Amino acid sequence: MIAPTSFQYAHDPATGVVTITLDRPERLNALTFEVYAELLRAFRELDVEPGVRAVVITGEGRAFCSGGDVKEIIGPLLSRDADGLLEFTTMTCELIAAIRACPRPVIAAVNGTAAGAGAVIATACDIRIAAAGAKIAFLFTKVGLSGADMGAAWLLPRIVGLGRAAEILMTGDFLEAAEAHRIGLFNRVVPDGEALPAALELATRLAAGPSEALAVTKRALERESAMGLAEALAAEASAQAACMESPDFREAYEAFVAKRPARFE
Repeated sequence: MIAPTSFQYAHDPATGVVTITLDRPERLNALTFEVYAELLRAFRELDVEPGVRAVVITGEGRAFCSGGDVKEIIGPLLSRDADGLLEFTTMTCELIAAIRACPRPVIAAVNGTAAGAGAVIATACDIRIAAAGAKIAFLFTKVGLSGADMGAAWLLPRIVGLGRAAEILMTGDFLEAAEAHRIGLFNRVVPDGEALPAALELATRLAAGPSEALAVTKRALERESAMGLAEALAAEASAQAACMESPDFREAYEAFVAKRPARFE
């Protein structure tokens, strides 16, 4: 059973939705070494956690996540040697890999500021729903680091295009919610205070759907960007044929014939 101590973790067995809430509001939910490690462990364990069908990640208070804590992470990193620094950066990248590898839909409820590592965590989610007052920035170049951190240079161009991603990562400037929505970084913008309810509503709808089919869809989106068309078509033909053998496909047909809602197991 997943039981972190550095953030809130709630599993609603009625819907199958897990809500992860970063819970250091006095520090704008800045990340510590412990939070990083527990997030990584949680997303890896979600692969096998029974009854989980969708995941929402959000923040407590007025921020989603402001990135690495200056006192808890940035300061200590200055005293590490090269091996120690690589150990840390590898771990942060492993968190993003775990979010992307999670077979369940992962939705970011961006309730407020998402900056630095917080921006990348939101970007790694499958869907982002933001409050109108939210803003997002990949601040790495502002502190003398590469804008290509934690997979940002792979993730962001796939969402907003190469030119926009270059500007966002090179300047490190904040984007307001409306602009982030206009360029496709945020899927939806809702009134302040409604990001989490909107994300939970969508997560509940996805959780009621065919979980294996959603997992196959997520894997296809991840893998096919590196394929040619012929390879992608062959992969989709194979995956779809396998889905057609699943009980969910038969249930959808029987529900349609009986004029009732499908009940996916």
